[in-house]
Amino acid sequence: MMTTQKMSKTLLAMMLGTALMSGSALAETTMDKTQSAADSAGQKVDSSMNKVGNFMDDSSITAKVKAALVDHDSIKSTDISVKTDDKVVTLSGFVESQDQAEAAVKVAKSVEGVSSVSDKLHVRDSKSQDMKGYAGDTATTSEIKAKLLADDIVPSRNVKVETTDGVVQLSGTVESQAQSDRAESITKAVDGVKSVKNDLKVK
Repeated sequence: MMTTQKMSKTLLAMMLGTALMSGSALAETTMDKTQSAADSAGQKVDSSMNKVGNFMDDSSITAKVKAALVDHDSIKSTDISVKTDDKVVTLSGFVESQDQAEAAVKVAKSVEGVSSVSDKLHVRDSKSQDMKGYAGDTATTSEIKAKLLADDIVPSRNVKVETTDGVVQLSGTVESQAQSDRAESITKAVDGVKSVKNDLKVK
């Protein structure tokens, strides 16, 4: 008799355990569904936050790079412009030497969140050349104008020449791409020209 009672109790315990397990499994399934719904809603919020996050990241990266440049003793950061687009930092403006340009790029690369750095920095003339700065630019402009005037292909009266720190800007209207290219190559060949910004429009 005792053995039968023991067995009954064991069976009862097993049945109860199974019922509890299936009940908890059911509860888990319901919880899973609720959790996955919450997760997908969370992902939607996350993805929209990411868009805002990217914009915030770019502006905060720009701010961090500017701060890092200011903290660096050998870089004159006031002349450096910083822009960030999708974590790519572009540095532009003027520095005193190639070493400063390289240091600025290195500083920008070390800032957290920066994926790469585009170097558009120009090196200023040395101090001795700075003394003649404006006069040098005027002489360069005059020489370019004279060479364009002497050229048979380029309609020089339509081309405006401006030189700033050895950087020449060509503007105006020409009749063909060949004339635009010719004006640019003549300008690049002139002594004292560091780079040419060709803004000539072709009719």
